[in-house]
Amino acid sequence: MTVAHASATSQGAPANARPLVDADVHAVVPSTEALFPYLSAHWRDHVANTLMKGVVENAYPRFAPTTARAGLDAPGGPPAGSSLAALRQDVLDQDGVEYAILCCTYQVDSLHNPDAATAFSQAANDWLAAEWLDQDPRLRAGIVVPVHYPELAAREINRVGGHPGFVQANLPARTTFPLGSRVNSPIWDAIARNDLVAAIHFGGAPGTPPTPSGWSSYYLEDYAGMAHVVQSQLVSLITEGTLESHPQVKVAVLEAGFTWIGPFLWRFDKEWRNLRRLVPWVRRAPSAYFRDHFRFTIQQLDATDRDDHLLQAIDQIGSEQVLMYSSDYPHRHAKSPDRLLNIVPTSLADRIRADNAKALYGL
Repeated sequence: MTVAHASATSQGAPANARPLVDADVHAVVPSTEALFPYLSAHWRDHVANTLMKGVVENAYPRFAPTTARAGLDAPGGPPAGSSLAALRQDVLDQDGVEYAILCCTYQVDSLHNPDAATAFSQAANDWLAAEWLDQDPRLRAGIVVPVHYPELAAREINRVGGHPGFVQANLPARTTFPLGSRVNSPIWDAIARNDLVAAIHFGGAPGTPPTPSGWSSYYLEDYAGMAHVVQSQLVSLITEGTLESHPQVKVAVLEAGFTWIGPFLWRFDKEWRNLRRLVPWVRRAPSAYFRDHFRFTIQQLDATDRDDHLLQAIDQIGSEQVLMYSSDYPHRHAKSPDRLLNIVPTSLADRIRADNAKALYGL
């Protein structure tokens, strides 16, 4: 694949004039109390009368510069991303938007009581279904799962996987065990059984350090280093044979950047050639599995201001089917996704805007 600059016509056209599928839009649980209609009396009483008040971690600290765009969050008000009315105004009603894929990063993996993790996963999914999916036909969503309890996660995927609005299962990038570990086989079996996409998203609260070197000191370290965590998950899924045993499963990688893909695949292929006798079930080069199974959203757009550098990074991916448009609403990023759409050829821009996501999610 060789990516050239877009024509003057496509450069001058509005980036959202043609059909658009936004593959990463956040639906934020505004408070534990918002889930009360979907929790049993036992858990409502538990929240009201014990120190347990719901999830205890959040990948997006309230009022951090990256958490919300200017004007979308204010002290004393609901958190950005928690209002369907605001989502309609800011995303769904913009020109060309046909669908938005909701990602609720409610960190139930920070709950180490398995019963609580299950109950709050169920409540979050029932809240998503009733207050978002059933209210607007343009919405689809990922299932919130207690990923740290694979059998319970599989049970929750099976419970709501038949709802037509749920198109994927959300798996945080940081997990107790690598996602390809056979410990997680029940999750992959359930995803395949329900014909869902697996979505690996920024974040996670497994109680283990976010780096191989131990605990970081600052949020910047966690934020900038998340791409390395995602890379480790890709290595795990391919090397441990998850995609051989579940050949129909597709994986959407959300909010992890993509400009690192080319060099990452070069190294992965090289080391596989040296060491493939150790993993004979990996029958093809890792880059072949990657292009068949993985899709990436374009935010975060990690690139220099030089268009030729960005085009080179896109070309290094080696496939026009990998990238999908995302606004990552309501999060704030330094680069607009429109920049990418306006420098690639029209045919590739159309794939990124909508076609790749439609093919992935059967829209």
